[in-house]
Amino acid sequence: MKCLVVSSSLVVFFLAPSAVLMNISDSHLLNGFIGTQIVHVNALRGMVSIRDNNVLSEWDGILDYKNDLLAAKLYSKMVCVLAELDQAVFPTLNEISKTLDQQELKHYPSTHGLTYTVLPTRVKNLAPYGMSIKDMCREVPTYFARQHREGTALSTDPNSCFKVQLLSFMGLSICGQIPGF
Repeated sequence: MKCLVVSSSLVVFFLAPSAVLMNISDSHLLNGFIGTQIVHVNALRGMVSIRDNNVLSEWDGILDYKNDLLAAKLYSKMVCVLAELDQAVFPTLNEISKTLDQQELKHYPSTHGLTYTVLPTRVKNLAPYGMSIKDMCREVPTYFARQHREGTALSTDPNSCFKVQLLSFMGLSICGQIPGF
């Protein structure tokens, strides 16, 4: 019995710190806007989920680091967008976790100029992209988008762009000429 208690204590001792690192969630007021942003980091699944309830630009997002996939559901457009997650540009899961933990948002480089152009072909089957993305995008049309680097000329009307801000260090534009955009 004594061995059982000792081994149970060791399991709790070693697993408790790792459980803290697996799931980090925080809520932030958005600067200059009406609303909040809730960010949840699940390091075990390699995912960050975002809920931005800004009344002017409400959106949900998933950063899937294991599958290099970015998904955003844009409520004002009633559309979901999937894109390749360029890990050279985006902060790591560890950096996002530290940011949420320390509330130090200003020292991360901005991704200003990072633009995605929505492609006209609709995604018909969301199952290959995982349950989280499938659930988020279930009831709205879903499209792929292609990333453009800063300085790349766009043939897209800038007025067709939806701006997405993650905390204070990630800004993206999702642009397109598809119906509803």
